[in-house]
Amino acid sequence: MPTKSVASALALLLGLSGATNAMATTMATPRPIDCPLAKAAFSIDSPLIDILINPAASAIVTEELGESFTKLNPFLTGTSAPTFSVIVTLRSVYAMNKADPATLARLDQRLRQLPVTAADQRARCARYDNVPADPRPSGKGLHVLVFEKINGFLDKESVATARHALESMAQERGWSLQVTDKGGAIRPEVLAHYDLVVWNNISGDALTLTQRKALREWITRGGGFVGLHGAAGDPMTFWDWYNDTLIGASFLGHPANPQFRPATLHVEQPADATTSGLPAEFPMTDEWYSFRANPRQKGVRVLLTLDESGYNPPEHLVMGKDHPIAWKHCVGRGRSFYSAIGHVPATFADPNYRRFLTQALEWAGKPDPSCKP
Repeated sequence: MPTKSVASALALLLGLSGATNAMATTMATPRPIDCPLAKAAFSIDSPLIDILINPAASAIVTEELGESFTKLNPFLTGTSAPTFSVIVTLRSVYAMNKADPATLARLDQRLRQLPVTAADQRARCARYDNVPADPRPSGKGLHVLVFEKINGFLDKESVATARHALESMAQERGWSLQVTDKGGAIRPEVLAHYDLVVWNNISGDALTLTQRKALREWITRGGGFVGLHGAAGDPMTFWDWYNDTLIGASFLGHPANPQFRPATLHVEQPADATTSGLPAEFPMTDEWYSFRANPRQKGVRVLLTLDESGYNPPEHLVMGKDHPIAWKHCVGRGRSFYSAIGHVPATFADPNYRRFLTQALEWAGKPDPSCKP
């Protein structure tokens, strides 16, 4: 992972020991990995990477789809994480390419007839980890764990810029902040030491079944969650609870040509703790996400909305006059905040967004009486 020296320097500034520097410390032999989809049948709904790493599955797809498969953009066909092939499926790729439905149905049937061997299961689970990392916070301020295990699309600049901003906020506010890229850190005995976790542009399924359970239970019992930009930016996902409940929305897409466009943000809840001190509206240039359904339908408290008239999304991405771009809600006794802002590094230098994000982390990191089971 990049910028280890920066994270280590922050640990020293916060008075942390070397054993608790920003990159997680390994402690013991990893346990066997119980990864999701390990035993799932091959299909056109499998993560594309699982097709690509199996010679028999790849051969079947080549027979059915020919050059449209063998000449796919290399961006889509990586076979080791992080790679975009973790967050797409044959169905999603060929929906864009308008493949013949009968061909896809026949392909799906043939793939499902393949056996899923122990070797297949090991190969599928190789992108997960059980490395028992044990990053520990210290101090009296908020205890923040920044999670950076990315199996899907990795935008190094966005991840690093967000991390630097979080480290700067921690120094200013007296938080104890640790960073880990190990799924093995997501276990009860580690989470018990933290007030909130931050999913820093996490793309691709990253947690084993055991780790999923640990995160879900910790949040619903009172933990805090903050998701930044790419944490809800995958075209295909494989953990329903994460998108449907924890985030409250599923990614549809973002504009291209140009990808980054100026727009106006409107503060919907000026009296909320997260938006205190913000102007009624402010401009920003970023990569603007649209969602398959309005998260408001899930009962979230929308904090910022996006004025589509300023950046003119293509027709298939239009959400209309109500386009939420940041929101919060309770998950059991826990708290969840998500902001789709943050692909462009300059967003984290914007004083309005920096204030908003700082206040959002402080909300997520403290008990909220309105959050009840």
